[in-house]
Amino acid sequence: MDITDKPGAEKPLPSGAKYPGGVQSISADVDYSLQRRMLLRDVYSGRVGTHEVCDASPYLISASRYHGEATTRRCPICRREHLWLVHYIFGEELRASAGQARSRAELAKLAKGYRHIDVYVVEVCRGCSWNHLVRRFGLGRDYPTPPVTAGTTPLASHGTPRPGRTGTKQP
Repeated sequence: MDITDKPGAEKPLPSGAKYPGGVQSISADVDYSLQRRMLLRDVYSGRVGTHEVCDASPYLISASRYHGEATTRRCPICRREHLWLVHYIFGEELRASAGQARSRAELAKLAKGYRHIDVYVVEVCRGCSWNHLVRRFGLGRDYPTPPVTAGTTPLASHGTPRPGRTGTKQP
């Protein structure tokens, strides 16, 4: 009796399927702002120490210098420095390039050259080493989201009115 013949055992998936029933994996746009707010609430109340959240690696700080995008938002911990956004790319087609930080201009070029890329956006403070995953989204030729071009970002900037929100102007 094979292990897959037992009741409740997982059956091997057909080739190319990511989930049972042949459903393909589609990366969704994920916003981590609620998780960020909860963590900051815990820091401000003293339940979590700043030493636990200000732990950016030297590689992340370096990536913010060479590939980062400056923001106008101040660090929520030290409140002195401005935050930087770093875009990390992942995907099967990228091979050795997976896990590297890239600028927005490079993302636009990569979106045209690859079928699918997952982009993780991390905010980092160069002063106190605060860092947090802000957003994850997909780019590429087969992905329904339009590619990123210079001067635009798939990130919704904080404080920018969005359609459908109460108290904001509709475009």
